[in-house]
Amino acid sequence: GESPWKQPEKGREKPTPPAAEAERVMLNLLSLCVCVCVYVSVCLSVCLSLSRSLSLSPDGSDREMERLEELPLCSCRMEAPRVDRLTAHANRTCMAIESINGQLVGCTNAIVKGETMRPSSRVSLMVLCETHRSHMVKHHCCPGCGYFCLSGTFLECCPDVRIAHRFHRGCVSVLGGGRGRGGMGVGLLFCPHCGEDASEAQEVTIPPSTPSSGAAVITATASSTTTTPSARMRWRGEVRKDVVAVGDGGVDSVGPSLVLPNGKPVCPSALPPGDRRAALQRAILTQDTERRKKLRFHPRQLYPAAKQGEVQKVLLMLIEGIDPAYQADSQNRRCALHAAAQRGLVEICYLLLQAGAKVDAQDKSQRTPLLEAIINNQVEVARYLIQSGACVYHEDGSTGLHHAAKLGNLEIVTLLLNTGQVDINAQDSGGWTPIIWAAEHRHKEVIRALLNRGADVTLKDKEMNVCLHWASFAGSAEIAELILNAGCPLISVNMHGDTPLHIAAREGYLACVTLFLSRGADIDIMNKEGDTPLSLARADSPVWVSLQINRKLRRGVANRIVRTERIICSDVAQGYENVPIPCVNGVDDEGCPSDYKYIAENCETSAMNIDRNITHLQHCNCTDDCSSSNCLCGQLSIRCWYDKDQRLLQEFNKIEPPLIFECNLACSCHKTCKNRVVQAGIKVRLQLYRTEKMGWVCVFFLPHPHQLISDAEADVREDDSYLFDLDNKDGEVYCIDARYYGNISRFINHLCDPNIIPVRVFMLHQDLRFPRIAFFSSRDILTGQELGFDYGDRFWDIKSKYFTCQCGSEKCKHSAEAIALEQSRLARLEACPETGPDPGLAVNL
Repeated sequence: GESPWKQPEKGREKPTPPAAEAERVMLNLLSLCVCVCVYVSVCLSVCLSLSRSLSLSPDGSDREMERLEELPLCSCRMEAPRVDRLTAHANRTCMAIESINGQLVGCTNAIVKGETMRPSSRVSLMVLCETHRSHMVKHHCCPGCGYFCLSGTFLECCPDVRIAHRFHRGCVSVLGGGRGRGGMGVGLLFCPHCGEDASEAQEVTIPPSTPSSGAAVITATASSTTTTPSARMRWRGEVRKDVVAVGDGGVDSVGPSLVLPNGKPVCPSALPPGDRRAALQRAILTQDTERRKKLRFHPRQLYPAAKQGEVQKVLLMLIEGIDPAYQADSQNRRCALHAAAQRGLVEICYLLLQAGAKVDAQDKSQRTPLLEAIINNQVEVARYLIQSGACVYHEDGSTGLHHAAKLGNLEIVTLLLNTGQVDINAQDSGGWTPIIWAAEHRHKEVIRALLNRGADVTLKDKEMNVCLHWASFAGSAEIAELILNAGCPLISVNMHGDTPLHIAAREGYLACVTLFLSRGADIDIMNKEGDTPLSLARADSPVWVSLQINRKLRRGVANRIVRTERIICSDVAQGYENVPIPCVNGVDDEGCPSDYKYIAENCETSAMNIDRNITHLQHCNCTDDCSSSNCLCGQLSIRCWYDKDQRLLQEFNKIEPPLIFECNLACSCHKTCKNRVVQAGIKVRLQLYRTEKMGWVCVFFLPHPHQLISDAEADVREDDSYLFDLDNKDGEVYCIDARYYGNISRFINHLCDPNIIPVRVFMLHQDLRFPRIAFFSSRDILTGQELGFDYGDRFWDIKSKYFTCQCGSEKCKHSAEAIALEQSRLARLEACPETGPDPGLAVNL
């Protein structure tokens, strides 16, 4: 250890004086302190108590002398003799350095006295102006780093009401090797001025003051990218503790730092708060004590030290000049950065990179530290390495995104995508993209993230497999459906002629087979070996049975000539609805209707002047599920007409349906409240089906978005088959026209015995002129049953001249037969008006 009062000469062993001699030395030093001090300092009382303890030693042991030399006592009030060399070097200007507003600022005031001062033996001797001499004797200079604590955040020890000892948090004195307060494991912590327990010190923030005219900034601010050499001062040829922050050259006024042999600073504030920062801080605080042990290191020791997380040892080795990029053949050319990245030790990665380690160093397997972090799911290290410039590509074309997708590391996948430096569709040596890796290993959430960023599901690997082949091989129907909905063709074949159905049948994945069959997969297609999916399935397995049934349905029952139903479009909604709506034709060769644009929301092709101002919406402030009668939206509709299962209540008037006002964007309720049904969209599976008599019909409650037009515009349209009057009571009349723009409800036909009813619903606005037409079931509807509502007599009064109803219901009023009977009855009435009304007619009295 070094005495805080007097430094020993270099190269000479310090003798151990007897107790009496030690007492005499201490008394002489105390006399010197009394001579130069203006008033009695707490430091003197500490020294006096030490001398008293020494005099009580019966045998003059070395223990007490070592205790004396280790105690943290400042020399703020001591003046050293005039040193002309230092004075000349300072150019007769003050050598003080202050920390002001996050900068190191040097004083350029002229000096009056040539005597040198310093707060401790750790700091080089300085010649100071009168202002800084005054601050020095007031203990306002930190003994650990030598910077004056005049503004910023510091620790302040107040052993007396008239005295304030200021120092940086990272410059506390450390004694012993035991565990200090808080279990930090760095020894006992003391005020570097007086030796009081540092846990009693208070953190104070001194407002910044404007630097005087005699001040010069010698260290760049945190936004700069350079640091002047004068901010990295050294003492006795060793690295000194500085307060230069890492990376940007700024100043950390509350933490320790040091400078490595390559000139790069190391500071814990460069790391996020937590255990990693604390570990680095402890290593910096104790490195002086450890270096006195004069340990010798070999470059081979750096790798195991980094792998075991020995921050202190790694720091000492780097200070001693060990090459941080050393790659040993015994470790497969892995460097210390590989080991630290693999273990997630961000503090060691930081030390190694600051010391000059290669961020993209490759081992024998061409693995980089970033790849090690990704493979081992070390998110924090991966983020730090990317910020440090690590390359995400490798020689074989693979990227970190490939490995993250393969392992299902969603957080790292998101991190890599957010960098904007990685190609989401990059193909590695096998032609596999990240989404192919994710599909093979069944990482559904990763696939969702990749699809949201534009991953291409149609790219093929070197064996011509697309993403759907690998999803089928993994046996995940959920992932296969995601990929199909993203546009991957079901008819894709690989170099062996296998479709996804071939693979699913061979592997025995029933869910995938069922999905592919429902999307229209060809059951009779052969691969290059002449095998069909049915021949590849294991006999009598569930997959084999499913394929057999599907085959019979497609080919028809024996001795019955029927046209095979075929799915001609997997989704007429083109992804605009929650669930796909396939188009099936079992009647003729007509293709899927394409003479209109499918939309999921109402549109206007001319100015409608709809009031969509959200501030005009009446809304509720419900905190429950809007089942209370206090819900304002429900009150607009007289009451909320939905039950807990999102069905209409039994007492709902199906003959004269009231208006329904659902909760809207201005409401405070949850998105899943009871009063949000229509706006949730289609939730059941529908099918567009080709029939012989009625054309395209909708098989199996859905909103009705189409084109809004005025009544005048409707009158001039040639094809009025898709018009729906909004039945406005006041002002101009408007219509919904589904001829050119519409959704699946444009195919709902007329039924004289309807199973659905149209209801006017308001969701996004409350302009009564433009309701949204929604269809609700009026009774139970069986699977495969056609949906239909009553078009009304007004429609048939006009259209019956051109065609008749083909619903086939017993209650049909507009069929050819029913019209003929009605015309016959009217003719009899005209011929015999005196006979009175037909007895079969009900007369309202």
